[in-house]
Amino acid sequence: MNDDVRNIVLGVVATAISGGFGWFSRTYLWRRTLRRKQAFFGLPTGSDCLFVVNRKMGDSEGAVHRNDAFALLEISALIKDCGANLQIVSHDAVRQGFGERAEFCVGGPISNARTAAHLASMLPGVRVDQSSEPGPDRGAIQVGGETYRWQKGQIDHVLLARLTTGPGSRPVFLVSGQTAISNQAGARYLARHHKDLARRYRGDSFCVVLKVNNSDAYGPDVVELLADVTRQARTPAAAAV
Repeated sequence: MNDDVRNIVLGVVATAISGGFGWFSRTYLWRRTLRRKQAFFGLPTGSDCLFVVNRKMGDSEGAVHRNDAFALLEISALIKDCGANLQIVSHDAVRQGFGERAEFCVGGPISNARTAAHLASMLPGVRVDQSSEPGPDRGAIQVGGETYRWQKGQIDHVLLARLTTGPGSRPVFLVSGQTAISNQAGARYLARHHKDLARRYRGDSFCVVLKVNNSDAYGPDVVELLADVTRQARTPAAAAV
């Protein structure tokens, strides 16, 4: 074998080794990222999860607002990435506890009875004004001595929470907005920032308040994390300081 042939063979071998190593590295990183996402959402490959839909405000027939349907699309992409199976259930048709399957519950307590149950049992420090009469506190979220008021088309708030009952239990993700567009904003925030949330809270429960700015102009896109209210939300309101 002359020098030219030997150099060609060595070049091919080096390229193959380099390509194989690159493929292995990319595969390893992809699998590690996937495992972390699955762990955060409680969605191992082939598992089942619930998406609990609310009803459109003021609709007695149980219709779903289109922005809540968009929230479903935001979250269903995450579920698909994890290789899990999605079951869509109406809020008034769920008859089971939590912890066995991951759950995504969208909508405030006025339009979603499941949300009302989760707030009462797992976030007793949260109060949501459910009055139907117009007023400055209509739909306001109260937690930790703060009141987060809704200003139509200008300021919306959404409570985003990851709740677990202990090690090994699957989480409940709660997206409880003051409006349908804030529900979509909360779902979109979860989809876009789940890596940051996972790094910050790891496998623990959390509850944060998000602020949706000028939804009339920007829709669900301009969202900021306003406050971490985990401790206050999990403390019964009478005992909260």
